[in-house]
Amino acid sequence: MSENAEQTHPLYASDRDLVDALLGHQGDPGPEQLTVAARLVMRYGDFPGADDIKADIQKVVSSWGFDAQTLNLRCREIWASGWKPGQQLDGDLGSGADVSDQDG
Repeated sequence: MSENAEQTHPLYASDRDLVDALLGHQGDPGPEQLTVAARLVMRYGDFPGADDIKADIQKVVSSWGFDAQTLNLRCREIWASGWKPGQQLDGDLGSGADVSDQDG
């Protein structure tokens, strides 16, 4: 077997869906889009295959004005803020215990 043979990544199908969603994202990327993109950049960076995913994820990251280093820096800031996947970043999050009763 040749050392340069291209491989099919076991997560290709689900990752292709993620890349397609990133390609279709309108507006500025949020934490979800940035962290998904960074994860895919890391996963496919040295992978011998999936050239279409590599090219499309690079296109997405570049369209946001990032390179791999700035994307990783931004993601470190996101994770350090306490953000978790699926979490919305708006002012209405929380248990409500820290909000005074408005009806009183």
